[in-house]
Formats: sequence, structure tokens, C-alpha cells
Amino acid sequence: MSENYFDSFTQSIPEKKPWQRYLLHLGLFLVTSVTTLLAGIEWTTGKAGPFELTDFYQGLPYTLSILFILGVHEFGHYFAAVYHKVKVTLPYFIPFPPIPGFINFGTMGAVIKTKSVIPTNKAMFDIGVAGPVSGFIACLLVLIYGFTNLPGQNYLLQIHPDYFSPEYGKNAIGLEFGNTLLFVIMKNIFVNPSQFFPPMSEIYHYPYLCVGWFGLFVTAMNLIPVGQLDGGHIIYSMFDEKKQEAIASISMIILIVLGVVGVINPIFNLGLHFGWSGWLFWALILYFFIKVKHPPVQHFEELSPGRKMLGYAAILIFILSFSPTPLILSF
Repeated sequence: MSENYFDSFTQSIPEKKPWQRYLLHLGLFLVTSVTTLLAGIEWTTGKAGPFELTDFYQGLPYTLSILFILGVHEFGHYFAAVYHKVKVTLPYFIPFPPIPGFINFGTMGAVIKTKSVIPTNKAMFDIGVAGPVSGFIACLLVLIYGFTNLPGQNYLLQIHPDYFSPEYGKNAIGLEFGNTLLFVIMKNIFVNPSQFFPPMSEIYHYPYLCVGWFGLFVTAMNLIPVGQLDGGHIIYSMFDEKKQEAIASISMIILIVLGVVGVINPIFNLGLHFGWSGWLFWALILYFFIKVKHPPVQHFEELSPGRKMLGYAAILIFILSFSPTPLILSF
């Protein structure tokens, strides 16, 4: 996530001695390893506990994959900051304990905190773009492995023995992950049409596909060109303050519309196939905490063609990763 995301979280951490800070980073990483392992068991096996030793083994692919993606994303920011001699913390991994009946992935992501001023838009761009581009590459690796190593139908039948029964899913709450352009493209490339492929309502049982989807979701959230999200850093650095504010305002309107549609669609049974109430919640967080307008840097100059190409690549990554309806609940 952006180095300024959850800034209030990192600001609440008092200054400590170096060995204490390292222990804090390590402790958060270990706790997040545990919470993602528990979440991974629930996602991939459908069990809510108590767990057996073999269940923990099944949860490992999930937790290793999600820590890999989050770590690559944050260390992308970190090494770019070090390159520009900007003081920055190591990543803080943020655990989130599995709560019965609550959708969660065992973590709220990870964050680094800058401890010195970023002096130029070039440095701002490099630090902002390094995270999502690195994280996206990590997502691609996990997804490619997931798409090319799909287990057969028996894997799903071990979780849902009645999956092919006409009664399956009736009178039960259903959860479906929203499709993305990248998911559709990769499915068409790597999956044989004659091969069984789980629907998006069962994709979360497959750890590499589930984590890859989650990684794209987090990447898209951070690439929204608002405030001090990664996308805000990139758009501000590529263009200027006024254009970033205009693009951010349009993005906020789109998020609010998608969020409102997600709220009223089930209430009035409109039958619309887009919109998610979570986008409205995210828009409120952006407006009140992340802010819409990107703060100015001390020195602003035209980016090189190479950096601009990388910026446009980041915009393409956002388009490929974004889902207007990432989570679909059916009752």
C-alpha cells in the first residue's frame, strides 16, 4: 500500500530504539503470518475451526503467497525511497484476525512511512510507482502458477461434496469475487476450454487464484488517482497539481456512484450488475483521511519519457486490475 496509507496508524507508534523497531516490524510480520494462515485455511477449506494439523498445511500456500505479494509491493516503495535518499521505515504488516461471519483476508495490507520530505516529483513518482508495479508483477507470478496448476474437480468436491447437485447453494448466502479484465485474459490464455474451471463464486477455495485476485484488488485500490495513494503520487508527478485534482475529483464521483448503486441495488432489486457498497465506504475514507488533492512538492519538473511510459503502464495496470463489483453477496 501507499507509504502514506494508514498514516495515523504509523504516527501512533512512538519512536523506539533501532532494535525495538526491528522487533516491532518482525512481531507484526509474525502476527500477520498467523492471521493470514487462519484466513487461508478458512478460504481454501471452507472450515471455520477447530482446525487440525493438516489444515494448517493447506493454509500455507495462501499465507506465503499473500505475504509475498504484500512484501514485494512495500519493498518496491522502500528501495525506491532508499535510492532517492528519502528516510523511510521498513514495512509494517497489518494483521486482521479472522472474525466469524466477517469477510476478511487475514490482513489489512502493509505500509511504510516516510520520515523525511520527498523533495521532487521525480522522487515522488519513483517511490509511488515502484510499489504497485512490483506488486503487480508478484500478482502475475502467483496467478500464472494458479492458472497453470489447477487441481481437478475432486479438489472442489472434497470441500463441497454436493457441488454438482441441483440443491447446492440453495437457501445459503453466496459470495462471488468480481471479475477483472486481467482475470478474463489470463483464463483465456492459460486454461483449456475443455478443462474444469471454478466459477468466481468458488475461486476463493483456490489459494493462488484467491491471493492473486486479492493482490489485484489491493493494487487497484492503491492506484486510484486520489490524494496520497500511489495513484495520486503517479498522476500528480506526471502532470501537475490542477490536473491531478481534476482527475481525482472525477475518480471520487465514479467511486461514489458505484458505492451508491451498490447500496440501493439490493434494496430496490434493480437487477444492476455493477456497483459495490464498499466503494462508498472507501470514498469516505479517501475524502476524510487520504484527501482528494495531492500536496505539492518543493521542486516540480517534467518527467523523462521513460518515467512517463512507466506511469502509463501503471494506469493500464489499474484498468486491468479494477473491478466495479469486487464482492457480490447473494441471499
